[in-house]
Amino acid sequence: MVTLSEVQALLGEPRFNWSDPAPWIELERELGIEFPADFREIVDVYGSIEINGQLYLSHPAGHLLHSLGRSIKEDLELWRDEDMVEFLPSPVGGNPGELMPVATAMTGEAVFLRVPDDPSSPWRVVVQEFDSPAWTLYEMTFSEWLLAYLKGRDVTLCSRNFAPGGPFYEFLP
Repeated sequence: MVTLSEVQALLGEPRFNWSDPAPWIELERELGIEFPADFREIVDVYGSIEINGQLYLSHPAGHLLHSLGRSIKEDLELWRDEDMVEFLPSPVGGNPGELMPVATAMTGEAVFLRVPDDPSSPWRVVVQEFDSPAWTLYEMTFSEWLLAYLKGRDVTLCSRNFAPGGPFYEFLP
């Protein structure tokens, strides 16, 4: 299992370090799910950020422009539209087997966490290429997927082009 220190070694020291669980509790109650611990941990320490000038992560306590709750609700509405259903391997939502949109990329990809069929099973990552009907299921946890991305591995997003000097992040304005 990937640890936060492995992500920090590549991405750099976090400066957000959120500790109040209230925004997560409220969002999880609204969505009817409990996000995986590794996703929460990474978002809690980094906050709403842009990684490699490409990948956008938001925190539930983020301001209006970069709020995880707001972006999830907007993305759920988008992906439930009948014209968009064909672009994903399963419906969006919080039920087992459904996809929860959690991140986007300026290059047009959407990153989803797949709700496990069984509560004891791990969450998986699905990346959808917005400009095509292509999607990829990664048999990885969010932290494993993010670490692979930071190492420049092919996890649908192409980070090498955006971070030739190594991974970096900036807070979202």
